[in-house]
Amino acid sequence: MRRADGQTGGWAACLLCLLVAPAGLSAQADCFPSQDSNEAKTFAIFSVPLAYSPLAAPDPAPRKWRLGLEVSSLPNVDDETATPTECRPGKGPENTDLLPALFRPRVAVRLGGGVLLDASWIPPVRINGVKSNLFGLALGWSGAIGGNFTLGARAHGTFGEVNAPITCSEDALQDPTSECFEGTVSDDSYKPNIFGADVRLGLGKAESKVHPYAGLGYNRLQPRFQVNFTNSAGDLDDRKVTVDMNRLAVFGGLSWKLGQSLGLAGEVYSTPSDAVTVRIAFGGSF
Repeated sequence: MRRADGQTGGWAACLLCLLVAPAGLSAQADCFPSQDSNEAKTFAIFSVPLAYSPLAAPDPAPRKWRLGLEVSSLPNVDDETATPTECRPGKGPENTDLLPALFRPRVAVRLGGGVLLDASWIPPVRINGVKSNLFGLALGWSGAIGGNFTLGARAHGTFGEVNAPITCSEDALQDPTSECFEGTVSDDSYKPNIFGADVRLGLGKAESKVHPYAGLGYNRLQPRFQVNFTNSAGDLDDRKVTVDMNRLAVFGGLSWKLGQSLGLAGEVYSTPSDAVTVRIAFGGSF
């Protein structure tokens, strides 16, 4: 009888473990949302201003160096889209609209043969809770193709990391209905991992002051997101969210020469299924 009771107690303990353990594990399990999820849609919107677009008309005879500062608008994510549907269904909306614009210094160097290396770096300075350590890199070619037309082609990438309180903001810590209530402000990690290629056609003679251009691009999005939040009980949530997507991009703009060395450029860039960003750059070449 004692042996039977021991077996019964052991089976009951195992059954309790099976019932309890999955709940705890599922709360922390990594998530792989579908491309139709709100999580994927949010990442796709983020990628539009971060994609490293040309922001210049193709130049058949670029100068040796070009320095500039890019300012890009950051599209808003509406509350419905910012509410997770697969990784944390019913939670949110997430704290997505933290900055109004993206500032990105850029430098380009001519390598010869119409080839241009273009790079940027956003240093890790925290602004309104957001700390970015992002790099942009592009290798392109441009050349005259007859008449007043110039063709440009590039391969580009955006990589690095953004840390921000996306999951649990200060306001969420004061909300009794939120899982963030009385926990810590999250310092979540977002890695955009955008890789693509584009072609563009420019119009205008070399001596013209204004050069309009338009182009098409293809982007491979491989965003990686990791929660970093500790709740009121001291439990750490560090689940990861992974999704891969492909996007077609369309863009157009113009480059305007202000003098011998200075210039201004403007561009509208969009992935039609997601969002639109407006970019402006001011700089000089020598």
